[in-house]
Amino acid sequence: MNIPLRTHATTQDRATPLRYSRTWATGVSGIAEARDAVAALLARARPAPGRRPVQDAQLVVSELVTNAAQHAPGPCALRLELLPGAMALRVSVTDTSRQPPRRRPHDPRRIGGHGLHLVAMLARDLEVTRLPHGKRVTVTVPLVPAAAG
Repeated sequence: MNIPLRTHATTQDRATPLRYSRTWATGVSGIAEARDAVAALLARARPAPGRRPVQDAQLVVSELVTNAAQHAPGPCALRLELLPGAMALRVSVTDTSRQPPRRRPHDPRRIGGHGLHLVAMLARDLEVTRLPHGKRVTVTVPLVPAAAG
C-alpha cells in the first residue's frame, strides 16, 4: 500500500533549481513511481538530457530505492535535484537502516546483489550520511558526457 507522506515539486527558473521529493511509508511501493519521477523531472530540464542519461538516472534511482526497500523497514524518502545547467542530477535516498550499503563481490552467476555495482558505474560521488534514525545515500548522475581533458 502506497501512503504518501509528503510530495513536493518545484518549477525551474534562475533562482530555484528543479527539484522533486517524496516520502513513502514503505519503499517497495515507490520504486516505479521513483523512476517515473526522474523521467518527469528531467523532461522539464533545459537543456533536455538525452534518452540514455535519463535511463541511467532512472536505473540509479531504482537501484537505490530498491536497496532501501529490501534492507530497511519503514519510511523511505527520495530527493532529486537538477544541478545548474542540467549537467547532473543529485539523488538522495533516505531510509531507516543505519547499515551502509555494501557492494558484494562480483559474481555473474548470482541473481541480485549487483545494484551498487550499477550505481558505481553510472553515478559519481557516492556519499553515505548516518542519521539519528537511519541513513541517507547520495549520488550524482551525470546528464552530459564528461569533457575530454
